Amino acid sequence: MRTALIASLIVLASCSAGSARGTAALTDDFGDMIVVGSAPERIVSLNPTTTEIAFALGWGRRLVGRTHWDVYPPEAKLVTDLGSGIRPNVEAVIGARPDLVLLYASSDNRPAAARLRAAGIRTLSLKVDRIADFHRAVRLMGLVSGDTAKAAAVSDSVARTLTRVRKETAALPKPTVFWHIWDAPLITIGHGSYLDELITIAGGANVYGDMSAPSPTVGIEDVLRRNPQYIIAGAEGAAKIKGDPRWSTLAAVKAGRVLVVDTSLVGRPSTRLGEAAVALASLLHPGAVH
Repeated sequence: MRTALIASLIVLASCSAGSARGTAALTDDFGDMIVVGSAPERIVSLNPTTTEIAFALGWGRRLVGRTHWDVYPPEAKLVTDLGSGIRPNVEAVIGARPDLVLLYASSDNRPAAARLRAAGIRTLSLKVDRIADFHRAVRLMGLVSGDTAKAAAVSDSVARTLTRVRKETAALPKPTVFWHIWDAPLITIGHGSYLDELITIAGGANVYGDMSAPSPTVGIEDVLRRNPQYIIAGAEGAAKIKGDPRWSTLAAVKAGRVLVVDTSLVGRPSTRLGEAAVALASLLHPGAVH
């Protein structure tokens, strides 16, 4: 496990020698090369995760564009909203005159990345779905900005909190958990999601941890069969579960073990991962984590 984690952190951070002017290049999650030269001055971040990281790295004043989902930290709301981060409005992005664009590396964004690169704009596409992806993204952004020390500090701070929570819950019972993400269709989290990792760190066991997809669609009958000891949901989801008679036969619902989580805190695999782990551990094991 440790070897695999280290490998995942360094595989994209390998820089190759660049031109005689001292630049270098790295590879992003689309396999595209991005030149590391002067620090970017005008940045468009089209991923809430990278926007949070950008502020943590001190890039706030350099941000000239974001998506309408980028609302943390509060200062992000002051940055120009350029719309969606999936299949973005490329003309609007180019109009912001960025010298760096941060994209989520989904297949839907490959055409946008190609068009931005064709326009001569440095574009860094990152797929951040797991905790290791977050650490890798921070360090890659640090390389691009030329501030690797700050990036390391951000990454290490999150890692320390996650390690502390894992240690404090290691000897505790591991209650089974169903995480309610969406109601119709019923969506939960699988092994491919950082939320599955957070449940484990917080001292729980995801009843759908055997599914490889990050957000699989499941049937309520199967949830009843798996009989989780706890349900985790946002405030709206919890209200729906409590008001839906189909859930009333589940022991967790009968016993009032529907735990409401702050979705704004746990909703991004970013700089607040440590806080999210503390919050989850406090729900599953009240008083055990400090």
